Amino acid sequence: MEHESAGAGQQDGYAVKINLISVGTRMPDWVQEGVLEYSKRLPAEFSLQCIEVPLGKRGKNSDPQQAMRQEGEALLSRLSARDHVVALDVLGRSLSTEAMAARVGAIRDDGKHLSLLVGGPDGLSPECLGRADEKWSLSALTLPHPLVRIVLAEQIYRVWSVLAGHPYHRA
Repeated sequence: MEHESAGAGQQDGYAVKINLISVGTRMPDWVQEGVLEYSKRLPAEFSLQCIEVPLGKRGKNSDPQQAMRQEGEALLSRLSARDHVVALDVLGRSLSTEAMAARVGAIRDDGKHLSLLVGGPDGLSPECLGRADEKWSLSALTLPHPLVRIVLAEQIYRVWSVLAGHPYHRA
């Protein structure tokens, strides 16, 4: 599920590329459709790209830490030096939509791209957490990873609406 937003409209300020890099492939259609719905609403200068990396090998006698390392390597390989990396982690900082908008706006104004890392069933590897510039939590609840993608896509659209003064956020 790799796609970029192509919505209409202009935003003041600089462009920002947002990468949602997630462990897991072959998401159900409803997940792809939900993410695409919010992605296509975004203007080109506030693009959201979803990048999937394969789940690490797991089995009855396998080491979950090894699977997490495989996933971490795959996630980290998708980053560039220009990325401001945010690890999604239950122990991360909870942000209101307005606070998230302020952070994304600051990252954009610094000329960085934003990469959001979503781990597999065992979370993110220590290497991913170490590479992260920030750690954010969406909720103290454990959310299913397909739903996390839709929630993040909606919040990115909402963040854009706050930064652009669009009425969606107030609706």
